[in-house]
Amino acid sequence: MRPNIIFYFSDQQRFDTLNSELMPNVWTLGEEGVRFTKSFTCQPVCGPARGCLQTGEYATGCGCFWNGIPLPKDKKPLAEYFNENGYDTAYIGKWHLASDRYPKIGFHCEAGPVPEEKRGGYKYWRAADVLEFTSHGYDGYVFDNDNNKIEFKGYRADCINDFAIEYINSRNKDKPFFMFVSQLEPHHQNDRGHFEGPKESVEKYKDYPIPGDLSAFSGNYKEEYPDYLAAINRIDENVGRLIECLKQNGEYDNTVIIYTSDHGCHFKTRNLEYKRSPHDSCTHTPLVIGGGAFRRGAVYDGLVSLIDLPPTLLDIANIPIPENFKGVSLLSQLDSKKRDCVFMQISESQVGRAVRTDKYLYSVRSLGQGYICHSARVYYEDYLYDLKNDPDQKNNLVKDERYAAVRAKLKTKLIAEMVSAGEKIPEIRPARFVRRK
Repeated sequence: MRPNIIFYFSDQQRFDTLNSELMPNVWTLGEEGVRFTKSFTCQPVCGPARGCLQTGEYATGCGCFWNGIPLPKDKKPLAEYFNENGYDTAYIGKWHLASDRYPKIGFHCEAGPVPEEKRGGYKYWRAADVLEFTSHGYDGYVFDNDNNKIEFKGYRADCINDFAIEYINSRNKDKPFFMFVSQLEPHHQNDRGHFEGPKESVEKYKDYPIPGDLSAFSGNYKEEYPDYLAAINRIDENVGRLIECLKQNGEYDNTVIIYTSDHGCHFKTRNLEYKRSPHDSCTHTPLVIGGGAFRRGAVYDGLVSLIDLPPTLLDIANIPIPENFKGVSLLSQLDSKKRDCVFMQISESQVGRAVRTDKYLYSVRSLGQGYICHSARVYYEDYLYDLKNDPDQKNNLVKDERYAAVRAKLKTKLIAEMVSAGEKIPEIRPARFVRRK
């Protein structure tokens, strides 16, 4: 019997928030399944990360290299593979892959319904293109299959989870299902510039320890961290409710649950907002997989990437993995193959590229403006961190001559990853100056 699959997606969640105190339900899922300690995004921007997940290609390959770019019509989306192989498919929450805003104002549905042809092939729909434009921490709306507005009252993460539970309770039980649940929490509320945790629990986290990578720099973490953590804790409660629903329906034992996030959060310590940076605070994400072949009670400390999740999803369902998918199924990585690095493209705030190994983080950027260009022929070395001696990434070694040989090796590795992603061979020049944060 083919397994049901749930992909549970938070937004802007740091890796270090996955622990037994903040997230007991997800932690227990990892205790029973596999908890991945070195999972990294391939694109630390909301829309592009989602484009990578829905197409199996890096952002420059699928064309979704900025927010506000819809899924391309010439790329077969993930859900279609499941539809063709006898699965019911459902999408709940934030989509962020329908509106076309670049290079000129085009089709716009950020606060309106997403036409069926722009839903990535998902058959059941309770979603909004940009959920932060149709809701706040409390109250808002999504749309159903017929583009009817479905209003909700209460804390947003609870309501989005309710839609997922509603689907499980009402679906056709004759088929397995693939459901993608895309929460907005703990992402900040754009129009208010503030994280919005559940009101009754924010106070609980006012004295929670601040991670070293934040406290070493100035940012807004002191005022925003309690709401952020409260939102994450509430996400976990909702994962617990969803698991209980599966158990009550007798479907838990035949369901694989993947929990992860699109990128992390550096609370304005690395640039003027929360993401769009190669630093671990922005790129290191939680990843837990429970059920099916992942029911191992294991911790995996090898490097994995968000780009590995589309082939993993197909592999779980025993669906052949297409050649254009750039990642490697985590099932094969668990058993035999480990990555020696993860590759990241960084857009909007910069035209950047990076590789993260066990020992080093190395990144480059072009002189081009990230909201105008998405790739370049010439890049300049930008960051180098020795992770063993500097895990909080405080000391940029990009012009330190003691690390010249290290930079040369990482430069070669980065170019190889760029070519593998479908980019042209770039020129990478020495850093023009040392960026301090």
